[in-house]
Formats: sequence, structure tokens, C-alpha cells
Amino acid sequence: MHRVLLADDDIELTDLLAEYLSQEGFEVDTAHDGKSALQKALDDHYELIILDVMMPELNGFDVLRQLRTQSQVPVLMLTARGEDVDSIVGLEIGADDYLAKPCNPRVLVAHMRAILRRSEMATENTAATADSLTIGDIELQRGARRVLRDGQAVTMTSTEYRVLEVLLEEAGHVVSKQDMSMRALGRELNLYDRSLDMHVSNLRKKLGPLADGEERIKTIRGVGYQYSWQTSPRHSGA
Repeated sequence: MHRVLLADDDIELTDLLAEYLSQEGFEVDTAHDGKSALQKALDDHYELIILDVMMPELNGFDVLRQLRTQSQVPVLMLTARGEDVDSIVGLEIGADDYLAKPCNPRVLVAHMRAILRRSEMATENTAATADSLTIGDIELQRGARRVLRDGQAVTMTSTEYRVLEVLLEEAGHVVSKQDMSMRALGRELNLYDRSLDMHVSNLRKKLGPLADGEERIKTIRGVGYQYSWQTSPRHSGA
């Protein structure tokens, strides 16, 4: 049973969602303001946090910013329908995914399970292998789930890690957005979904350009993304 924290100031909605999620096999803890949500997230162990943007005490963005200084626990943001800027800001500061409210509970569960699958796959890889993938100045240590740039660790969310892993595995080749979404996010990409664009943008900021100034991750308009490296990936194992 997966343990999740559901943080939303709408008590009636929270109770309804918590009951539905319990029936779907989740163990649900709740919080109704940002301050208590942050405290619970830091003091207890959750596999996923569902975080509403609009909450008293601390809004969802402030909670996420403070949480990311100490934890990389997966976070799914709930944003107001039509407020694209909220979705973008959430992803920029470290959310793994987002959904617009009100949302269909079945869609919420599908997003939650996709995020949890990514986390479980990463945990299985950690237990199973010490394999690493090196492309130029970037080393992805699968066993430790660490990313190094010129030997220096780069902090990443689980989703950013998985997006980078796919890009490095396909270095020099174009990865379509739909393929990237299925492999990195575990779901099909919707027409107006900006999540992949924002995760790639975060990677560009964290990793910077290549040594010669060339863009590290190229956007191929209308198709997808390409990691700018022409040689074959180097794998090393224990």
C-alpha cells in the first residue's frame, strides 16, 4: 500500500478524494494548510505528495520550495483550471507533474500511479545495478540515482532524472515527445501538456550548455528533443 499526503484547504473535497484513494489501495494522510503540509512532509515518510496551490499559511509553491531544500519526494501539484502559469511555476520549482482542478479522480489516480512507477523503477535499478552512463561531461550513476557534471553532483527530481536518462540513452538521436512521455512520465502526452517542455527547460538550467557553448538539449520543432552528442553512450558496470 502506497502512503501519500493529500494537502488541500477544501476539507470536503479532501475527504472525498481521500476516501476514493483509500478504495484504490492508497494509505492517505491529509493536511488543510501549507504550514502543516510542510511539517508532515518533512517529519514523516510519504511516497507521494499531492499539493494544492491555493492554501492558507503557506501556498503550495512556498511549500514545494521549502520541501525541495531537504527532500526529493515526488510531488503532484493541483492547479486552478486555466491557470497555465501555475502549472509552469510548479514544474519550474520541482514538481514532478500537475493536474488542473477540478479533476476526475480516475485521472488523478492514473497520474499518481505513473509517478509511483517511476519511483519504483528507480529503486529497483538502485538495488539491481551499479551501472553508469557517461556522455561527455555528464555521468548518470544509475545505482545511486545520481547525476554528475564534471564530477560535481547535480540535484534533480525523480522525473528530471528519468527524462535525462532517456535523453542520454538516445544521445545524438531525436526522441519524439510522445515516446519521451511514455518512457519518462509513464503516460501518453496530452495536446496542451507543457510538463515535458518544463522538465527539459529545468535540465538545461541545471546542466548548462556544452563546453563549446552548443545547446546541450535541442528542441526539434514539431518532433521532440535531441541530446547533442554524436558518440555512442559509454556504459560501465560493477
